[in-house]
Amino acid sequence: MYSLILDSSTQILYISLVEDNAILFEKYMPGNKDHAKNIVYLVNQALENNHIESKDLDEIIVGYGPGSYTGVRMAVTVGKMMAVFMHKPLYVISSLKLMASGTKGIVLSTIDARRGNVFGCILDTNKDSYIVDEAHTLLSDLKNTNYEYEVSDTNFKVDPFYVISHKVFVDNPDLLVPNYLRETEAERNLNDKAI
Repeated sequence: MYSLILDSSTQILYISLVEDNAILFEKYMPGNKDHAKNIVYLVNQALENNHIESKDLDEIIVGYGPGSYTGVRMAVTVGKMMAVFMHKPLYVISSLKLMASGTKGIVLSTIDARRGNVFGCILDTNKDSYIVDEAHTLLSDLKNTNYEYEVSDTNFKVDPFYVISHKVFVDNPDLLVPNYLRETEAERNLNDKAI
């Protein structure tokens, strides 16, 4: 069974191709707001390097946020398009959970949201349970809670098998919306003008 995993929510574009119990391809590509130009190239590279075609994929799993507004959309859009046009099942996983997946224990997982804010949570990866739910919050507030390890949007290791075992099925890929956890800047500006 071939599983393609995509996440573009952070400064690091993550792509892996897994066949059953083997990682065939895994890439962490640091970016500078350029995930859009690299994501399709890396998907093609993963498939070509392993002499398989996109029609051979059995499932597509995307990190669907939270994270950078534009970044989150890249993986979600590519995953949705592949799932819809190739009639493949689509699954999602929280990008914060994906980032924490490679660390066993109680993990603080954060993505920079500027001005001292983060998208973050504290997750016990051994039990797959949240100690602090995902939120848009102050980093200092999260740091006041006990945890054993810390991962951030510039420093994380993914366990693709954890991702596969904790994926959530998307009934209707056409209706999948990224998990932004907050309004976009344009929405905030519009709402401010309406007040």
